[in-house]
Amino acid sequence: MGIECLVLGAGQEVGKSCVVVNINGKKIMFDCGMHMGYHDKRRYPDFSLISDDSGSFDHSLTCIIITHFHLDHVGALPYFTEVCGFNGPIYMTHPTKALAPLMLEDYRKIMVDRMGDKEQFTSDQVNSCMEKVIAVDLKQTIRVDEDLEIRAYYAGHVIGAAMFYARVGDAAIVYTGDYNMTPDRHLGAAQIDRLQLDLVVTESTYATTIRDSKFAREREFLKAVHTCVASGGKVLIPTFALGRAQELCILLEDYWERMNLKVPIYFSGGLTIQANMYSKMLISWTSQKVKEAYITRNAFDFKHVCSFDRSLIHDPGPCVLFATPGMINGGFSLEVFKQWAPSEKNLITLPGYCVAGTIGHKLMSGKPTKIDLDPKTQIDVRCQIHQLAFSAHTDGKGIMDLMKFLSPKHVILVHGEKPKMEKLKGRIQTELRIPCYAPANNETISIPSTQYVRTDVSASFINSTMCPNFSFKNNALEGESEVGVGERKTTPKLQICDVRVSEGLLVMESNQKANVVHQDDWSWDT
Repeated sequence: MGIECLVLGAGQEVGKSCVVVNINGKKIMFDCGMHMGYHDKRRYPDFSLISDDSGSFDHSLTCIIITHFHLDHVGALPYFTEVCGFNGPIYMTHPTKALAPLMLEDYRKIMVDRMGDKEQFTSDQVNSCMEKVIAVDLKQTIRVDEDLEIRAYYAGHVIGAAMFYARVGDAAIVYTGDYNMTPDRHLGAAQIDRLQLDLVVTESTYATTIRDSKFAREREFLKAVHTCVASGGKVLIPTFALGRAQELCILLEDYWERMNLKVPIYFSGGLTIQANMYSKMLISWTSQKVKEAYITRNAFDFKHVCSFDRSLIHDPGPCVLFATPGMINGGFSLEVFKQWAPSEKNLITLPGYCVAGTIGHKLMSGKPTKIDLDPKTQIDVRCQIHQLAFSAHTDGKGIMDLMKFLSPKHVILVHGEKPKMEKLKGRIQTELRIPCYAPANNETISIPSTQYVRTDVSASFINSTMCPNFSFKNNALEGESEVGVGERKTTPKLQICDVRVSEGLLVMESNQKANVVHQDDWSWDT
């Protein structure tokens, strides 16, 4: 027995938000995401790698755990349950259960209704899938079966995001999902107990990035937006409906109030409006500052923000628009980008991470003058492009801090780019001296798990550990008077150590309980 970790992932190097961990015979699928850079079958993980001989998944998997509602973590779930036929238990937090269907339905509409994509799952299948979900509270220990227990911990990142602890017998792991080790304007920092762990599977999106001051980033963002609207330009902020949209709206709302600006700020469509409604309802999942201010004012009641109608796309005058999806890989953000990108007065500001293959990633990789959407469609890009790290992922320092705090026996890196993951892997192995792995998609890593044995202990062995074992050592410390230039007088200081060590023998006889005895009590003739 032991622990095996299969990275199913999806697409290419990035998007590894589907990992199957076998803990002493219990298989858990952590997240069931899709790759946002593909519109064909490559968007989904290769589920055939975990089916049994009959093609069924019910006997192959014990359960599914979803860490949060982003599509690269939950997007393939309805396909896997309703099309592939998995009927086992699915666990996620209450906010994730509430918000995931909004994201899934919005994605389905964009891909099917607007892009003509072949439908992969229906609205009814989304609803049917969510009916199978079991919602959990933070730090609630759930018995999945007689062997497997799981527990959720606050991860920051987005409302409802959770790290998950799982234990089978003596083997225990943590799967982080996406997390943030620093608080922001609307969410707190990740929190987890110090646990005895064989393995941590951690995201590594910003494996080599060390972020600068949050306030410096906010000032730069506000300056870019203000400069654009002051000159009559339009600002497009492609963002996910939940998370960065709320974070940046709180920031802009405060700035608009202080500067007495009258330029309209818009949300596109109904999804972000619904998201803000849920943010108000789920105030207990937000930062301490937001919770404390809630008594007098709800931070999600935006005075300067209103809904955006499609007819406003061509209206003259400045404005700020939040539009989904965040990677400009389809939907309304792409529709607006086509219209606003050709004008030098306008600004596209990219506040988050974009995977390879999306327009957002192309814009972040350099300043292209033209972008090919398809063989027949080309966009002139003359607008300003501004990229800021407002992503809610932790940075390289945060990953190292968490690994040092948890101190697992092994670490596996997922959800990242290969070159950066290799550098982080080297740091973890060198600085923390923890074996670390960065597997490719569809690769399996096997690690040993801890085995504990309950034993009796003889009285003589316990007594031997209570005897003092003094050792003495002289340490030279700096004195107060100078002997010469660059020299210090030293005086010895006696250091006394008491290291209690006793050697014993573990005796394991057939059909008998294990016993630890003092070495002097043992006879080879026994």
